Amino acid sequence: MNAELKQKLEQMCHQFRIDVLTTLHAKQTGHPGGSLSVCEILTTLYFTQMNVDPKDPHKADRDRLVLCKGHAAPMLYRVLAEKGFFPVEEMNTLRDFETRLQGRPCMKDTPGVDMSTGPLGLGLSTAVGMALAARLDNAPTRVYAVLGDGEINEGTVWEACMSASKYKVDNLCAVLDWNGVQLDGTSDDVMPLGDVKAKFESFGFHCIECNGHDVEALYNAFEEAKTVKGKPTIVLAHTVKGKGVSFMEGKNTWHGKAIGDEDFAKAMEELGGAK
Repeated sequence: MNAELKQKLEQMCHQFRIDVLTTLHAKQTGHPGGSLSVCEILTTLYFTQMNVDPKDPHKADRDRLVLCKGHAAPMLYRVLAEKGFFPVEEMNTLRDFETRLQGRPCMKDTPGVDMSTGPLGLGLSTAVGMALAARLDNAPTRVYAVLGDGEINEGTVWEACMSASKYKVDNLCAVLDWNGVQLDGTSDDVMPLGDVKAKFESFGFHCIECNGHDVEALYNAFEEAKTVKGKPTIVLAHTVKGKGVSFMEGKNTWHGKAIGDEDFAKAMEELGGAK
């Protein structure tokens, strides 16, 4: 990755954080913590990796992304808007009645959304199915599935891992937004999973660990994933819930908390956004 592209992606991520928090503050609803933690992951995927065309959202051989942790939809929407799937101004309709930008992604209504998600634990299974279908069609499609670490408490995730490994789904790249925090506390407090890397390796995945807020490290991880044959890959991306806003970082209370005026002003002061 050259320095110019890296700087551009970092500037985009900075603006996306400002815009998402501005939207969530205006709407007094949504999920700031997980949206901020997944920012660099989604930005790097859509702007350096994925073959998608906003003018033809249903192109048969496009790459697919499943946001398994569907509550982070605000950041997905902001990235899709920047990519050109719909106007950035449409972010102002988030969670409004009859909006295309619902609280969780909806493939029926929203251009660029490949799978409706919300119930945690189901997204990886659909991603495995998409990857297998692409292989049957001899399509060049790659499928990306972005999971939350609270989500991997769910048994269905590991059933999907078994299937992906059994069928050698090497056009699947899962990404773990590994921020260590979920709705009710830290992942270790709620449901300790021990050595997560060893678990995925034992299920037959090629594992790549990286800093999930370093766009160059993510780029290198996704490039490596493309070279892996005969097994699925997971990028274990170390992130911080609420990344970019000091009083939100690492706090489970900001999983789905409405942003009050005082907190919004503090966040904008830190990010350098409009108050």
